[in-house]
Amino acid sequence: MMMTIAARDVSSRWLLIGSLGMNLFLVGMIGALATRSYFVTPRPTAAERPHTAAARIDRLAVKLGPADAEKLRTAFRTREAEAERARKALVRAVERLKTALRTQPFDKQQLRAAIAEVRTVRTVYEQEMQEIVLSAVAMMSHEGRVALVK
Repeated sequence: MMMTIAARDVSSRWLLIGSLGMNLFLVGMIGALATRSYFVTPRPTAAERPHTAAARIDRLAVKLGPADAEKLRTAFRTREAEAERARKALVRAVERLKTALRTQPFDKQQLRAAIAEVRTVRTVYEQEMQEIVLSAVAMMSHEGRVALVK
């Protein structure tokens, strides 16, 4: 009789230790998640970020040192009007594409024309942005050029 009580007592101790360990683990996880949600500021999603040409340049400038970032922003300011004009044309073309998709009855040729317009206008916008970066990169330090790749 003494043997069974001792064996049962040992197994219940291990069960108690295991249960205590699991509870401590869960409390630690809840504490870590609560701390993280309190102290970490959420990053904006792609839908929440501004989609202007200036915002795109700023996202590139964040990777650079202060001097190189200023060179990039200066190059942008000289061509800002053209870049924003190209971006607005792209936004209008995308809206026409959405309209073509919503049109009832569906017109395949209208959609094809809208897709071709978006492709053309996007190319113009991308070339404009690339020219801005190209003019700034020529003045940047080696470290700045390398940082753009990262």
